[in-house]
Order: sequence, then structure tokens, then C-alpha cells
Amino acid sequence: MHTRKMVNNIKISSLIILILVLFGCQNAEQKIIKIIEKDFGLYENENDSIAIELKLTEFQNWKELLERTEQIVCNDSLPKITIENDSLIKRIYLRNPCWEELACILIKQKNTIEIHNDTINKADENFYPLDSLPNILRRDIENNGKNIRLSDSPEKLLFYISYDNGGIENLPKTLDKLTQAYERITNKTDINIWLNEKFDIPPPPPKEIIEIE
Repeated sequence: MHTRKMVNNIKISSLIILILVLFGCQNAEQKIIKIIEKDFGLYENENDSIAIELKLTEFQNWKELLERTEQIVCNDSLPKITIENDSLIKRIYLRNPCWEELACILIKQKNTIEIHNDTINKADENFYPLDSLPNILRRDIENNGKNIRLSDSPEKLLFYISYDNGGIENLPKTLDKLTQAYERITNKTDINIWLNEKFDIPPPPPKEIIEIE
């Protein structure tokens, strides 16, 4: 009787251990979150080895961020900003040119969309809130030259992003929304983003008034 009781106890203990192991494995599986990595603005013939991270917390203002971006591109490197959450690592590569090596770049205004202080600007005439981004992008991306005031083609579309000096902390949110909308509409990640300095366009001079006697 004693031996049979010991055998039964061993069986019960083994069953309890098995249940605990299975329960523990199930919990472990539930805790595993697949992390997705995406690169935006990186060309097919490029790799991350030429990239230099822009850590936004290291900059006091927007001007410092632009200066550092310029230094990186003029040293034949590629500035990038990384955005992370629990399930996604998003690396955004900036395509700013090195102005030291260029006299000027001719870019048609209709091929650009500017985002300044979370406000979307098209041709310095139409202003939209940031929540309108998907609709504004779709209109330009799907235009293909039909409307002469919109982008000629998706490949020529350029995004300028600028902030006043206190707006650096909003940049990751704007980049996240922009890349998300662009990928959803085009199913691509070849987005062309420049960090930019906002230049206010002065109003046209008043027309000369000629008095006729």
C-alpha cells in the first residue's frame, strides 16, 4: 500500500509539473512580440554603413539640427533618424543635399510638399492640418501630371520639413505619420525627405499707381 501511494504521488507531482511547464511556455509565447524593421529613403544601391544617426535630444534648436545634417551629407554620409516602439523600428534616411558643393538646385514647386510646424503647405497657397496628410499625399502621388499645379510623378515628389526653433520634439511624430501615409498609398519606402529652413516669402510689391490727369 505504501509503495502504491508513493507511485500515485509521483504521478500527481509529474502531472502538476507538466501543467506548470505548459502554462509557463504559453505565457512565454504570449510575451514574444515580433519586431519589424523598416527603412525609408534608402536607395537600393545603398546600405546603412554610410548612415549617421541624428539623436534629436542632443540638439538645442532646429538650426543646430540643420547644421549637423549639412555636416553629415557634406562628408559623404547619410543622416538618419530612428523611431522605435514595442513592435517597430523605423529608420528614416534624409536626402538633404550638400549646399557647399552646389550652386543651386532647380526644383519645381509643384513637385514639393512642405510641412512647417505641423501644418501642410502646398505652393505657399493652400494650408492644411497634419491630419490631412493622407489625402494631400494621395492627390499628388496619383496626379501623374494631369493637374499642372500638382506633382508631375511620385518619383519627383519631395517633402520639406521645417520647424521653428522650439519644434524638434514634434519631428518624430511628423516623420512617422508621413512615412506611414506614403507607404500605405504607394506600397513603397523610397520617400524623399529634406529637413529645411523655413523661408517666408515676402508679399509682392504694391503696383505702381499712375495718375492720369
